[in-house]
Amino acid sequence: MIAFDEPTGTWVLSTPASSYALRRGEDGPRHVYWGPRLPPERIARLPVRARARDEIIGDELPGEGGERFGLAALRLAFADGTRAVDWVHSGHEIDGGHLVIRLSDRHHPVRLELHYRVHEDTDVLERWAVLRHTGTDEPVAVERFDAAAWTLPPRPDYRRSHVTGEWSAEFQLHRAPVAHGETTIVTRQGTARHQSNPWLMVDTGEATEEHGEVWSVALAWSGTWRITTRRTPGDDLVITAGAGHDGTVRRLDPGTEIRTPPCLGLYSRGGFGETSRRWHSFVRQHILPRPDEPRPVLYNSWEGTWFDVNEATVRELATAAASLGVELFVLDDGWFAGRTTDAAGLGDWWPDPDRFPHGLGPLIAEVHRLGMRFGLWVEPEMVNPDSDLYRAHPDWVLHMPHRPRTEIRNQLVLNFARPDVVTWAHTWLDRLLRDNAVDFLKWDMNRPFTEAGWPAGPDPQRLWFAHTEGVYTILDRLRADHPRLRMETCASGGGRVDLGILRRTDQAWTSDNTDPVDRIAIQHGFSQLYPALIMGSWASQSPNPLNNRPTPLRFRMHVAMAGVLGISGDLRTWSTVDIAEAATLIAQYKQIRPIVQHGHLYRLTPTDHDVTAVQYVTDDRAESVVLIWRRFSRPSRATRPLRLAGLDPAATYTTPDGSHHGGDVLLHHGIDPDLPPGDHASTLVRLRRSGS
Repeated sequence: MIAFDEPTGTWVLSTPASSYALRRGEDGPRHVYWGPRLPPERIARLPVRARARDEIIGDELPGEGGERFGLAALRLAFADGTRAVDWVHSGHEIDGGHLVIRLSDRHHPVRLELHYRVHEDTDVLERWAVLRHTGTDEPVAVERFDAAAWTLPPRPDYRRSHVTGEWSAEFQLHRAPVAHGETTIVTRQGTARHQSNPWLMVDTGEATEEHGEVWSVALAWSGTWRITTRRTPGDDLVITAGAGHDGTVRRLDPGTEIRTPPCLGLYSRGGFGETSRRWHSFVRQHILPRPDEPRPVLYNSWEGTWFDVNEATVRELATAAASLGVELFVLDDGWFAGRTTDAAGLGDWWPDPDRFPHGLGPLIAEVHRLGMRFGLWVEPEMVNPDSDLYRAHPDWVLHMPHRPRTEIRNQLVLNFARPDVVTWAHTWLDRLLRDNAVDFLKWDMNRPFTEAGWPAGPDPQRLWFAHTEGVYTILDRLRADHPRLRMETCASGGGRVDLGILRRTDQAWTSDNTDPVDRIAIQHGFSQLYPALIMGSWASQSPNPLNNRPTPLRFRMHVAMAGVLGISGDLRTWSTVDIAEAATLIAQYKQIRPIVQHGHLYRLTPTDHDVTAVQYVTDDRAESVVLIWRRFSRPSRATRPLRLAGLDPAATYTTPDGSHHGGDVLLHHGIDPDLPPGDHASTLVRLRRSGS
């Protein structure tokens, strides 16, 4: 719902539980309010906090000019040397839940549109902006163009939450006070990568999982990005977020426009837990292409074969996977021409004739006969110098004149800003899907950009944006032309997980680290914004191939069952006992899958506790699943009851063994975890409301 109060020039955007308001000003709209839902007529009477001592604050998209000394979310350089903007209001339009505010510069031929969208079923507010060159002469240099600036009410103890990490240790949650001045989290590597993820949460310094005000923003973009907080001496706080990073200057030619990716904001009064649950619901309802589909139990061949791939071996693994109850068999790296190590083959996307002499068709037919869908690993954005593609088209990679071409993992990055490269990639992917009954693609992206140049390009710096747009174009076309196709985003694990790529894929590979002890913290950070429905989680070998830590199969499976369950490893070496136990646990996961993948998540404990637990509850509170893990045992410390959440306090809940528990008792006293002794112990508790 969007209301406009003409006398005060105030727009009020209302969601089910929050309100966001801005007011027309002489030089652009100013922020008024963002918090719990209030009547629009009362918000219209609120004053605009337009100044903080000696500077203007509260611009919805601040530029340069006047008493503006903070960060400019929009930085332009005109041909005559002017950098300041001088906006005049040019009208607005409300179409259902979509508001457009139009601004024009008083002298220069540029126009700005600020877009806002609200939905009836979510508290998430979407914002984006469009900049147009309406003249006929010189281009305008666009040095920065963020999607939105978010102004928060003054509070004395703001705290920020975000995730950091590295390969195999993604999504590590960090919370710290918001410093006075400017603080930026940024990626300059081409995609989000493992070091950061494009979202930020801010609370008043006292929020918990269950209580407290939390403001959060997320950028729906898969390229380079930055999110900046600026805290003034008067404790005003502004968050700006947008695509690009320092140095990525674009040229806005006459008659053209630049559109930012969406930046989304959410206000919640229910702490971090409620904030996450609202983001999860939004992702399911408004981001994912197929949110109602259960994600299948998959087997991935990578840790079972590494590069020792051939049809006979893969058939053996497929037979073993089918016996476990696996529903999707994914053939990972090593299936295409010349790919016996990571030093060759990328770019030559046809089945290796020595290892698959009759192509992939017979193998796919066998996988389908076994009752599983067939998936395939691809890495379209990369090329090995040792490949026919690179020998034919060395100019297709990112490079700069007179500079070396840095290889990482023996790879170079193809320039998807080039239309001819996008056409090539779509052509071979489309042919691969048309010639083979492939049901699932795992799209990988294993290295950052280096020497990110485009010597013959019309606007070389634009490649930072156009590369991502090229990836989006291919994904959109493949999904349109192959409606049965399902896809997973992967970038050396969780290096490209964001709301932009998730509009085009069905799930995400969370991390290459499959160790269950490490995964508890990784999955905790992932769940701050992203739902279990997309969180790929494998139960792998023991000892783990990454850190050599031995763990019981039951523990590995229970940790992986908190998301989209997968199996990896060389199943040919698994004992008959492990095979039987895995099959039993997979069958159990299929029973609880609707609750885990589509239920509401409650993080019951911090991840640094010895005993850690997560809980999933259905919409109607009739069913719940609790996964409990003990990482390390401490004989001197007794296990305490675990208090649950989200249940109906007036109901009675029953476990599969027939015991009954009052909902109020489970909420206020808790349940005995009943964990077996020792390290790496785990259990699964399923609750059903009596009479349901």
